[in-house]
Amino acid sequence: MLFADVVATSDAVASTRSRSTKIAALAELLGRLAPVEVGAAVAFLTGEPRQGRVGVGWATVFRLDVTPAPEPTLSIADVDRALDRIALTTGGGSVAGRETILRELLGRATPAEADFVRRLLVGELRQGALAGLMSDAVARAAAVPAALVRRAVMLSGDLGRVAVVARTEGAAGLRRIGLEVGRGVLPMLAAGAPDVDTALADVGAASVEWKLDGARIQVHRLDDDVRIYTRNLNDVTGRLPGVVDWTRTLPVRAVVLDGEAIGVDDDAQPHAFQDTMSSFGRERDTVGGAAGALDAFFFDVLHLDGDDLIDRPLGERLEVVHALAGDRLVPGLVTASPDEAAAFLDRALASGHEGVMVKALDSTYDAGRRGGAWRKVKPVHTLDLVVLAAEWGHGRRRGWLSNLHLGARGPDGTFVMVGKTFKGLTDATLAWQTEQLLAREVGRDGITVYVRPELVVEIALDGVQASSRYPGGVALRFARLRRYRDDKAAEAADPIEAVRALLPGRSDDRVPGHQDGYTRPR
Repeated sequence: MLFADVVATSDAVASTRSRSTKIAALAELLGRLAPVEVGAAVAFLTGEPRQGRVGVGWATVFRLDVTPAPEPTLSIADVDRALDRIALTTGGGSVAGRETILRELLGRATPAEADFVRRLLVGELRQGALAGLMSDAVARAAAVPAALVRRAVMLSGDLGRVAVVARTEGAAGLRRIGLEVGRGVLPMLAAGAPDVDTALADVGAASVEWKLDGARIQVHRLDDDVRIYTRNLNDVTGRLPGVVDWTRTLPVRAVVLDGEAIGVDDDAQPHAFQDTMSSFGRERDTVGGAAGALDAFFFDVLHLDGDDLIDRPLGERLEVVHALAGDRLVPGLVTASPDEAAAFLDRALASGHEGVMVKALDSTYDAGRRGGAWRKVKPVHTLDLVVLAAEWGHGRRRGWLSNLHLGARGPDGTFVMVGKTFKGLTDATLAWQTEQLLAREVGRDGITVYVRPELVVEIALDGVQASSRYPGGVALRFARLRRYRDDKAAEAADPIEAVRALLPGRSDDRVPGHQDGYTRPR
């Protein structure tokens, strides 16, 4: 099949907000593919090529000026083989070698195909064909139950492989895909809840657990072989030798544990997220050892000595993980009382953690899904910031100014950049802000349009972290637009001190911009 068909389907998916229309477009394409093309096509459409990162950066991808092909001739296999060649080009002269292969590929591509390839390589392919949509499309194309596809994906962690099995072996083949100790499983995720009262009302009797702001890890042991995976199923076994050693001390032959790696200090206070991730990236750690190193804590178990536990209720799994984890257990309590849960949340915050998880006791482990059985509750902060610039959007946001550059008020009355966001923007907001920002344009640099600092936006965020990337020395975490504040002038935006006060470990009692006057515990 022509690669152009994949690009056209991607455009069709990006052009609609209808989930059913997206699934229909994807399923129609999958139904026309040869079995050998399915894996690569699924990888392209989900924005995750089978080869992963192939060593070609943004500067190289967008610097190449290649005359495009007038008509589509590339096949799916052509593009997949080219990415294989790029990924295998290593060692001396590899930069030039990869560039030559990419130039050849782009020279055979039409403008639309070349744009798709560029965005695929730099991780900016936002066409909306995420794993959940693609799973449903695979089920429709193969005429198998969607639940069976989702289960196979969660156990294998490989959507492309599942799609191939669904097309070639049907429901029987999907049922043969099971949990395999040593192979990463997509983790179960949580939906949000505004407070513990709402979370308990939604899930009933629950396990309420500290929400650690660390790196999600999944630990597999089979005999003496231990493997550790991140939430994205990257193998990080070599980075956590202390966790490996601890796992080997457990009185089991085979086990799969779900938990977090997090940095702690002498007083067992958690490190800021970026400090944990910095330690996580180094080739050392310790469990229960030197201060400042990584520690590991666990809250669930998926398998024990030949017995898959994912279909058991959480209450039963907790008994197992309590027995195994010991002092590596994430603190929690079982309750249906909002008062008890609220008090437990307060203790979690006072200990420096970001909130709590509220999990239905009767919930199974729905790996790879963000269902309603698990709810995360953490304080939401808001800041009033000024728009300093915006970037032209990609995909379905093409033609609109999308990614906002945000600034806080500096001590001298100028504005200090503290982050960006493209989240929370409706189509109506995109259209309105594009018109308003272009009317305030003062200059351009590539895809960035700089504007007079006049528009104030209310931004919701999970917190901030220290950062040398922005002049203010801090960066927003998980920022999203709530609304434009046309009732506020730029001079009334929050000062940089209010943003810095949200840094973990700061003892400021009350921070301007906190939702409902949230008081940070000392």
